[in-house]
Amino acid sequence: MLPVEAMNITVNEDGPYSVVGSVPLAKQVIVTDAAGDSVGYSQGREYEATETYSLCRCGNSASKPFCDGSHARVRFDGTETASRAPYLSQTIEIVGPTLALTDAQSLCAFARFCDVAGQVWNLVQQPGAAAARLAVREAALCPSGRLVAWDRAARTPFEPKLEPSIALIEDPSQGVAGPIWVRGGITVTSADGTDYERRNRVTLCRCGASRNKPFCDGSHAAVGFTD
Repeated sequence: MLPVEAMNITVNEDGPYSVVGSVPLAKQVIVTDAAGDSVGYSQGREYEATETYSLCRCGNSASKPFCDGSHARVRFDGTETASRAPYLSQTIEIVGPTLALTDAQSLCAFARFCDVAGQVWNLVQQPGAAAARLAVREAALCPSGRLVAWDRAARTPFEPKLEPSIALIEDPSQGVAGPIWVRGGITVTSADGTDYERRNRVTLCRCGASRNKPFCDGSHAAVGFTD
């Protein structure tokens, strides 16, 4: 595998995402429990990691997840509307006895890991190690990086170790396909050549309906996007 510095995802104006650097690509399926709560991921189909490839951004390709040029046919408007500000400047912070939680609501990808056991926002404010462990776990499972749990005293984040890769999220309990999950610090570059903040985990829209392009805002659920 190439170093993460050699990997890049570029947003093309009103077109696809161009991926370079032989980035591994596979599906990740949201697993739910008997109550319907999101509790983890299972590995799905793996794709050949070619040196370069283009991923559909408009949601209309007949060759999903890859682009087939449909964006031109449907006159896709891929205008980027997401903030270029650093993550922390977009967040609110919830402080508990031992943890803090930062939350950038505009990045929500509707994966619902945050809702388990009374919701992460409440868990982080509860005393005790059990609640803290659950809060850290739920924040770490958030694919978009909307939620980050922090050691309150050390001010260090609890980030999962994610190998540089791209995952295509599938959400069978909702009957939809989710966003493109970019993991491990791969740089995402705007169509105008500006790099977005490099993060351990972000989710990119692939249904074409997000109002926070290029990032996912959960619209795939509202429009019933499938691949």
